[in-house]
Amino acid sequence: MTATLHRLPDLVPPPTELPSSTAALRAEVREFLAEERAAGRWSPRPDVWLSGWDERFSRELGRRGWLGMTIPQEYGGQGASALDRYVVTEELLAAGAPVAAHWIADRQIGPTLLRFGTEEQRQRFLPGIAKGEVYFGIGMSEPDAGSDLAAVRTRAERVDGGWELTGTKVWTSGAHHAHAFFALARSAPRDEQNRHAGLSQFIVLLDAPGVQIRPIPLLTGAHHFNEVVFDRVFIPDDMVLGEIGAGWKQVTSELAFERSGPERFLSTFPLLAALVGELAGTTGAEREVGGLVARLWTLRRMSLAVAGSLESGQAPELAAAVVKELGTRYENEVIDVARLLVATPPDPGAESGFARLLADAVLHAPGFTLRGGTNEVLRGIVARGLGLR
Repeated sequence: MTATLHRLPDLVPPPTELPSSTAALRAEVREFLAEERAAGRWSPRPDVWLSGWDERFSRELGRRGWLGMTIPQEYGGQGASALDRYVVTEELLAAGAPVAAHWIADRQIGPTLLRFGTEEQRQRFLPGIAKGEVYFGIGMSEPDAGSDLAAVRTRAERVDGGWELTGTKVWTSGAHHAHAFFALARSAPRDEQNRHAGLSQFIVLLDAPGVQIRPIPLLTGAHHFNEVVFDRVFIPDDMVLGEIGAGWKQVTSELAFERSGPERFLSTFPLLAALVGELAGTTGAEREVGGLVARLWTLRRMSLAVAGSLESGQAPELAAAVVKELGTRYENEVIDVARLLVATPPDPGAESGFARLLADAVLHAPGFTLRGGTNEVLRGIVARGLGLR
């Protein structure tokens, strides 16, 4: 009897090489960041795409054409490639620059509006996103429905001229600063035979009547996350995103942008760079540090492959899940190695330096493998994509 071999699907797209033209762009970004540091406008921090809210910095990036880079020029963007944007974002993250204000709008709101938004919605929001003046959050997770988005209970009920939202979203980064977010809600009764049916997305202005924003402080006492409560919030028909009932398809394509970028493995890069500085002139740590650097390069190659796939118009949800799962585990391992190799204890009171970076990273670490989908759920997505479940 001859056994039949089944080829498993590829976990990530083919490798993508950055075009040589991006070298000049990278040099320009590095020069700008060096000038910002020299002027003392900010200090490097880990996890800056969550914690580094600085609207001045976002507006300056917009002025230089480094936000909304893939947005067409008719909407205020640069019409550049996803690979050009990748170069800018990885330089910002590696520098530990304060990118949180614009991050979500630039990363996934702009591309989603281009794919599913109406012309009126694009004209309303995209120019401000490209200028670094319009900020968005994400309205997906709910109490008892975190990574299991099909379990959302926020209701959208049809009313005259639009929809009325009632429910609660949780872990919404930056909602207390943001202008709006995309809310995933159930617009039809739940079908136990098809839990993904009956979901829709709505653009919610966060200063609308009936919207309450409640802080969820971190262990540090810092305020980045929020609970957002809808009490019969009216959403006009022109603020429906895409098609009613197509929310699941839309939100999963959005997650390809959310899960695959360099922020999924560069959140602790400022700590890694500081660790190398702390170990300068010493011996005995080559294997541990070399292992971290080798894995970083591998993750970057995988993430770049996804960026190349997005550039070609695909939405590689499976590959994005792989990058996110491996990348966020890696970020935690950078912290573990730093604590193992350097005797300096974390010092949240330090203004800068290795001790401060380590303290910040330790306190932010619990969220690495949770946000954007827990690692357990991501492994399930990968297993399903491979036909193993």
